[in-house]
Amino acid sequence: MYGWEMLSFNIHDGFLEAIVRGNRSGLLTAADYNNLCQCETLDDIKMHLTATEYGPYLQNEPSPLHTTTIVEKCTLKLVDEYKHMLCQATEPLSTFLQYITYGHMIDNVVLIVTGTLHERDVNELLEKCHPLGMFDSIASLAVAQNMRELYRLVLVDTPLAPYFSECITSEDLDDMNIEIMRNTLYKAYLEDFYKFCQKLGGATAEIMCDLLSFEADRRAVNITINSIGTELTRDDRRKLYSNFGLLYPYGHEELAVCEDVDQVRGAMEKYPPYQSIFSRISYGESQMLDKAFYEEEVKRLCLSFEQQFHYAVFFAYIRLCEQEIRNLMWISECVAQNQKSRVHDSVVFIF
Repeated sequence: MYGWEMLSFNIHDGFLEAIVRGNRSGLLTAADYNNLCQCETLDDIKMHLTATEYGPYLQNEPSPLHTTTIVEKCTLKLVDEYKHMLCQATEPLSTFLQYITYGHMIDNVVLIVTGTLHERDVNELLEKCHPLGMFDSIASLAVAQNMRELYRLVLVDTPLAPYFSECITSEDLDDMNIEIMRNTLYKAYLEDFYKFCQKLGGATAEIMCDLLSFEADRRAVNITINSIGTELTRDDRRKLYSNFGLLYPYGHEELAVCEDVDQVRGAMEKYPPYQSIFSRISYGESQMLDKAFYEEEVKRLCLSFEQQFHYAVFFAYIRLCEQEIRNLMWISECVAQNQKSRVHDSVVFIF
């Protein structure tokens, strides 16, 4: 029942909530980003990061540094924190934490399917997989000889089995566009996560359903824009939209028939939360849309910390860390390629 979480929440989950709120105070601030943006070399970035929570992960890295090394070590910090929380968690928080990683699992499985189709090396594929999306039997997927065998392994051995069995057949894998497969699986995952959060009830349901609705709406917009000018029909496009969110169902009907970015803009401006996002973007500047959505997401994630006794703070913290890693990757690439004039283009400040 909403409002009664405070009576029992801390019995099982109070310690972990305190941990995640403490970790949140270690996220980089605007001052940190301003200092990072003034760095001349990757070693300067490393020197600045050693004074932050990333210090223990970077301090022993030898020069010359590469962007991939910085991103890899920062991701390792996030994975360590996630594993610590998962080890301490009890039901239903442990299941909630596992749901957070399913998106990365989908990306990893799609990566391995793509590699299998193109006969890529197994070890090379596994190295490219996101560590948060790893699971015990992922290596067995990479040794599949054909699509039918791979489909059987996915159904038997992975946590994504329900999404595959509901949405995709082994015949689909042979000729289905990889991005359509990714979005089909993501739709099933988001709808499943949404239902799980509704079952949890209380503040967790209220905040998480809002965050997941935003994610579903953003994916609907991205699917629409990316499918303009392709062979994807209106009905196929509509099937990839999640069956919840602010845009469901009438916004989806409008997006399904859009034939250019300006029509997408017209459909989205009817919804006040998204009107502010599109008002910041000039006509013809659709490449800035991703940053505008990330900024809105960060704002919503930070607001979730304003309430207590709910699980959304765990989701928010993981997502904020992922945004921080994207920021560090962009800054590092700009410094490495001597493109410092563009360093502010894709940095999303968290605080």
